[in-house]
Amino acid sequence: MLKPLLKWAGGKRWLVPTIKKLYKGHEHRCFVEPFCGGMAVTLGLLPKHAVLNDINPHLINFYRWVGKGLEFTIEMRNDRDLYYAHRRRFNELIRQGQADTAEAAQLFFYLNRTGYNGLCRFNRQGEFNVPFGKYKHINYEMDLDRYRTFFNEWRFYCGDFEELEFEPTCFIYADPPYDAGFRQYSKEGFSWDDQVRLAEWLARHPGPVIASNQATPRIVELYTKLGFRIEYVQAPRMISCTGDRSPALEILALKGLDGSRMQG
Repeated sequence: MLKPLLKWAGGKRWLVPTIKKLYKGHEHRCFVEPFCGGMAVTLGLLPKHAVLNDINPHLINFYRWVGKGLEFTIEMRNDRDLYYAHRRRFNELIRQGQADTAEAAQLFFYLNRTGYNGLCRFNRQGEFNVPFGKYKHINYEMDLDRYRTFFNEWRFYCGDFEELEFEPTCFIYADPPYDAGFRQYSKEGFSWDDQVRLAEWLARHPGPVIASNQATPRIVELYTKLGFRIEYVQAPRMISCTGDRSPALEILALKGLDGSRMQG
């Protein structure tokens, strides 16, 4: 198991032990994450073969460069002035069409570690606009060699999930933007139509499937009607926007895993 390199909203590191039990016996299969984000699950499982996709091109650019042997040459300090200087340079690279460079990958890592709450947010012009994070201490020391071996073998893509190409025997774990609260998947967002499109796409896959989502009534109904087995899990995060401090209820929609159990 490796720790995620980036801070990422909605990370599923807490769910890795559960998914590992469900993945047991399927290790020979290629592992597919259509919404890989911070990659907590894939890094927790460390499959030999993986197809990893995200709609965020800067995220995928960073992962690809890690696989190529990325080395950090930019200055990295927990400093407000340096942060905004690096943010301006990152946005300059975006405007110049150089967002796929090694420099952009380094800057993205620095901004992620130093910015407010590890957010990844862009304005309508496509510019990164997260403010300085004001952390007391930040560890920028990362042994990327441990990651490069895996990243060099895994395939990274940036696009819509339906455009992915992989074998019908692959094992899919889909963790899309949830059907509640913040769901800025891309500039266009992630709508209910996208939720339905994803569920139907997963239902058509012949191999094993796990999908995570908020346990909203319509999500439960959607996956149940498509023949998925529903398991409920308590997420460690708290619902604070409504003042409700109880753990958030989520679902795992399972297909092609009849012989697997979450417990035991």
